[in-house]
Amino acid sequence: MAIKAVTFDLWDTIVDDDSDEPKRAARGLFSKRDQRRHLLWRALESEAPIPLAAVTLAYDTADAGFNLVWKELHINWTVEQRLRVALNGLGRSLPAGALAQLVEATGRMELEISPDPIPGIAGALAELATRYRLAVVSDAIVTPGRNLRLILEKYDLLRYFSGFAFSDEVGYAKPHRAMFEAAAAQLGVELREIVHVGDREHNDVKGPHALGIRAVLFTATRPDDKEGTTADAVCERHADLPAVIDRLAAAVG
Repeated sequence: MAIKAVTFDLWDTIVDDDSDEPKRAARGLFSKRDQRRHLLWRALESEAPIPLAAVTLAYDTADAGFNLVWKELHINWTVEQRLRVALNGLGRSLPAGALAQLVEATGRMELEISPDPIPGIAGALAELATRYRLAVVSDAIVTPGRNLRLILEKYDLLRYFSGFAFSDEVGYAKPHRAMFEAAAAQLGVELREIVHVGDREHNDVKGPHALGIRAVLFTATRPDDKEGTTADAVCERHADLPAVIDRLAAAVG
């Protein structure tokens, strides 16, 4: 079948994950990890005193549970679910309004101080969009899909995409087939008509391959999986990506 669509991972494929951390440090702010814990501690402290160390331990435990479910069951807990796990471990609760504000503040951190787009992505998307339908297929680890769209819009990249499969909206995480099926349905294509681009061998290469989707390993910011990859192609910079996709499409066609 002809290649009609290209799907993209977001983190370390479209934007440079954690490139926002130096920006936070330059402003004298906590790291994202520490700020999330501080936000929960501050919300609880406003209700009744509690040691920051206890909050940190509870948050760490909730994150460990999140990672287990994410890696083994391919499900992402929402920010609210993760916070509820930490609160349960502390034997504490928050008023509904305070919890909602905490969820919102946590989910906006990467929107307010955003990671940078990877050089060349705008040009690659602009060219690819003239020949293929494009979608984002990405896990929403902390930032919800609605705010990830706003990050893309901030960098004038949103307009190139016709579909979005974010894990908090789909209910599963990559490499679960539901993520790729959601994107295919929005784009109006079959799974075998897609090429997926991402930086992780397990999620972005082996996962798509299991569904009959061709895969490009993108290594500009995260080359960890380059050696021994089973990807159909490897791309080191976005300037080369349209040609890489076109070669795969020609081989199929």
